[in-house]
Amino acid sequence: MTKSEFVEKVAGTSGLAKRDAAAAVEAVLKTIEETLSSGDEVAFSGFGKFHVTARSAREGVNPRTGERIQIAASKAPKFTAGTALKKAVKS
Repeated sequence: MTKSEFVEKVAGTSGLAKRDAAAAVEAVLKTIEETLSSGDEVAFSGFGKFHVTARSAREGVNPRTGERIQIAASKAPKFTAGTALKKAVKS
């Protein structure tokens, strides 16, 4: 499902105009992005949790040359599905 298809689905489900649904979706995504970039997490009970995980520095291999390289430490966004979402997907 693309973002525009998602907006259409939200508009149909909520009864909002497509423009209002698009603004709402953008606001939700922007809020999640800002919250994660500040180091906090976003949790929706039963749905899941967005959080930031730290990746330590490590040694990797360049697949083209086979040369060993150092990969710097970094942070990455992560989503953990909640129980209700897992049950919905299974059935």
